[in-house]
Amino acid sequence: KRLLVVDDQPDMSELVRHVAESLDYEVWMAVDGKEFMRVFDSFDPTVVVIDILMPEIDGIELVKWLKGRDYGAKVFVATAFDPKYAKLAESLGEADGLDISYINKPFQVADLRTALS
Repeated sequence: KRLLVVDDQPDMSELVRHVAESLDYEVWMAVDGKEFMRVFDSFDPTVVVIDILMPEIDGIELVKWLKGRDYGAKVFVATAFDPKYAKLAESLGEADGLDISYINKPFQVADLRTALS
């Protein structure tokens, strides 16, 4: 199992990494959308966790990018701000067949563990 997390807040990525590694995931952390797109193909994640509100390339743009790549694995979108952005990304992904769900930030360890199990 391989998880790629993209978040411009390193503490959030570290929490995801910690929980995912405890569930036997190999984890790669990207600090922005550009890095996410650069490492995506070589890492070939089975799960991605995408922060919605990031500078330059945001999570909604990354969901659209994944749709264009025929990505078939699990996608989680997350935000600590207005959930309407995550719900928009979720509906965009669902419309094109992505397996996508919304999770709240800050992450609760138990909720994150359940989502990744």
